Amino acid sequence: MSKETSALPGLAVLVSGRGSNLAAIFRAIEQDELHARVALVISSRADAPALDIAREHGAETRVIAPKSFASRAEAGAAIIAAMREVRVQAVALAGYKPILDASVVAAYSDRILNVHPSLLPAFAGGMAPRPQADALAAGVKVSGCTVHIVTADVDAGPIVAQAAVPVLDDDTVESLSARILAEEHRLLPLALEWLLSGRLRIEQGRTWLASADL
Repeated sequence: MSKETSALPGLAVLVSGRGSNLAAIFRAIEQDELHARVALVISSRADAPALDIAREHGAETRVIAPKSFASRAEAGAAIIAAMREVRVQAVALAGYKPILDASVVAAYSDRILNVHPSLLPAFAGGMAPRPQADALAAGVKVSGCTVHIVTADVDAGPIVAQAAVPVLDDDTVESLSARILAEEHRLLPLALEWLLSGRLRIEQGRTWLASADL
C-alpha cells in the first residue's frame, strides 16, 4: 500500500453473497469517485463469492460467521475487534444478511450505511429478492433502492439517498432486481463518498448534505 493510499479513510465492507455492490465500491475507488480504501472485507460466509472479489483487489478479508459464536453479541465483539484493528472509519453493508448486534451499531454510530432494494419505508425487512417480490405482489408502479444509516431498528435509520425505477407490466423478480441493482451500484458508493468527505449531516433523524465547497 502506498503512502498516499494509506492516508485515505478506511472502509469496512460486510458481505454475505456474490459481492456486486462490493465490486461497485472498488470500481468507484478506481475511477476516483470514492476517496477511500477498502481496509477490510468481512463475510458472514466462508463460501461467499464476494471474498474472491476482495482478494482480486488485494483487500484484507475475514470470515466472521455468526453461527460460530454462542451469541450475536459475541459475533458483534469479533466484528468490532477486526474493524478496530485496521482502523476502520466507516462501514458499508453490501448484501450482508445477518442483523448486526447493537454493540456494532453503537461502536460506529452514524458511520454504517446499508443499501436496501426498495424505496423505504416501503417493503422494509428481508433480503433480496423478497422486497422486489413484495413490490411486484403489491402492484406498485415504482420501486427502487435506498441507502440509509444503520440503527438498532432494521431498515429504519435515516434515509441518505434513494433512486427510483419503473415497475414494468411484464417484470419478473429477476428483471426488476436487475434494474434496481444497477441503481444500488451507483448510489452506495456516492453515499459513502458523502459520508467520508464530511458532507453528510444527520440531525433529528434526518439527513442533509453540506455544500461541497465547505
